[in-house]
Amino acid sequence: MIRLTLLALFLAAPAFAQAPGSDWRKPSDRELRSQLSALEYRVTQEDATERAGTSPLDDNDRAGIYVDVVSGEALFSSRDKFDSGTGWPSFVRPIDADAVTEHRDMSLGSLRIEIRSALADSHLGHVFGDGPRNRGGLRYCMNGAAMRFVPAADLRRLGYGEYADAFGQ
Repeated sequence: MIRLTLLALFLAAPAFAQAPGSDWRKPSDRELRSQLSALEYRVTQEDATERAGTSPLDDNDRAGIYVDVVSGEALFSSRDKFDSGTGWPSFVRPIDADAVTEHRDMSLGSLRIEIRSALADSHLGHVFGDGPRNRGGLRYCMNGAAMRFVPAADLRRLGYGEYADAFGQ
């Protein structure tokens, strides 16, 4: 039921897909507050963290991509997702090195590397060095509230055709 509700919410949302360098502009704070849920806003705009185990995207095992909830920018592929056991969606790498930016984060008293979306500058989560060694050793631990899932079968229709071939679509 949760997965169907999530898909219905995404398909009802406007098509955000925009290439970097396009005419896309980040919505005003007022627009963001009206377009995003309270949790999505707190996570992406105020650097909050959703509670572990609360995002339906953590358990999502369908083929597709994960996009920024603000801009629609492609961030991660299901092909790079793994079950980290942490309660947050985790990936071994971004879909493209230029899709995210890294920032020093000392907010908890120790150095962490914050991950933000390149286009909208949305807070996504953090990257850690305890990922699967055979896949590079990184764990991109992301907030599900910062992303929307686009199923592989819908990639072309929703403007993400460049990723469709990777899923045989």
